[in-house]
Amino acid sequence: MTHENPQKSGSRYLYEPFNATAAKVDTIEKVNEERWKGLERRLMVIEGMLERLEKRLWLAVYGIVGFVLTQAVYQLLQLNPS
Repeated sequence: MTHENPQKSGSRYLYEPFNATAAKVDTIEKVNEERWKGLERRLMVIEGMLERLEKRLWLAVYGIVGFVLTQAVYQLLQLNPS
């Protein structure tokens, strides 16, 4: 006796057994994906902060170099009055 598969209508959950393992894996994958997105967002914020810090440090370095050069030129002008 052969069992023919009749046309099924309705939800697949009425005919297919629930696979808890597959559901668990799907849930874990979704959680990991959201965690990864959060991590990438935080890393982008940190990168922006580092870029701003780098700009401030270079501004400080240029300021110090400018001050030292100004003092050197001032000292040279004081030694050789024209």
